Amino acid sequence: MSFDVETLKFDDKGLIPAIAQDEVSGEVLMMAWMNAEAVKQTLETRRVTYWSRSRKSFWVKGETSGHTQELIDMRIDCDRDCILVIIKQVGAACHTNRRSCFYTSVTDGVETELMKPMVD
Repeated sequence: MSFDVETLKFDDKGLIPAIAQDEVSGEVLMMAWMNAEAVKQTLETRRVTYWSRSRKSFWVKGETSGHTQELIDMRIDCDRDCILVIIKQVGAACHTNRRSCFYTSVTDGVETELMKPMVD
């Protein structure tokens, strides 16, 4: 069965959430947004491409930082309204220079930092 990007359910702004997961560890690294063209570009180039809501432009992960994401697999959830990209991450995934954007934990009302920024 061939994939048709038009079968995805985008929000009223034409966006769909995309969760990036490390291919080896299974760690969830980040969440960002894609539009239909970003999905197509990601599949064509195998370099994960997001839509930057603040800049209103495409954002190829690692284009300026060197912290790239190579697409290994793209999975669509059962409702077709969320994407999971299984990736090979080079360097930090988070703009704070941490491996993951999910670097804090809240337990019993206390927030704890789980990881420090990576050293280049």
